[in-house]
Amino acid sequence: MTAVVARLRALPSWQVTLSGALFVLGFLIAAQLAAEGPRVRYTSQERAPLIETALGLQDQQNALQAQILDLRARIVELEAEEPGSEALVREINAALEHARLAGGLVQITGPGIIFRLEDAENPGTERDSLVTARDIRTLVQELWLAGAEAISINGERVTTTTAILDIGNAILANSAYLAPPYEVRTIGADDLYERLTTSASFVEFVRSRIEPYGLRLSFSELDEVTVPAYAGTIRSHYARPEPSASPIP
Repeated sequence: MTAVVARLRALPSWQVTLSGALFVLGFLIAAQLAAEGPRVRYTSQERAPLIETALGLQDQQNALQAQILDLRARIVELEAEEPGSEALVREINAALEHARLAGGLVQITGPGIIFRLEDAENPGTERDSLVTARDIRTLVQELWLAGAEAISINGERVTTTTAILDIGNAILANSAYLAPPYEVRTIGADDLYERLTTSASFVEFVRSRIEPYGLRLSFSELDEVTVPAYAGTIRSHYARPEPSASPIP
């Protein structure tokens, strides 16, 4: 034992350090080799279920694709068996378009007249020299009676639910505040203006309201007038359509 210790003391210090490092490195390599076996086995054990799950999902996808192709083929068969279905769809679309036109939900263009209704040139403090909601309501009513098919006021489409009211110094139509001058656009037959101006009630409106108080009413007949679509909300809390046996009204 004394001789071994004497030999170790005789070795240079760098050899002792190198030997210690090699010993530690050998220990680490042995430990890594011992752990490699269980890790490989663990990975192999986990991979098999994953592959099985992936294959199962692929089978489900293939089955769904087959169902889609089958449904498409059945749709084609049904379309071939019902040659009148396309005609029915066209009728339904035509009825829907007619309902949208009647409800003012689409912008339309056609021959018509643009009226401009303004306050008196020097209104002063007299209320009668200002255009009121009643004046616009009267003009709109006369246009409907003359056969107008569509009307708008300063870009607001007049529908069955449109209210024209005085709100302070402005006029409320639908939910929009309108300020003068007021532009009333209307679409109708070529003789719309003639039918309007020969109406006794319209003539009385001009004589009793426009002329005495200096209100200014001008117009222009055009081959093409555009009336915008109604842009408000449609709310029906109590009204319900009656059930019909036929989808076409």
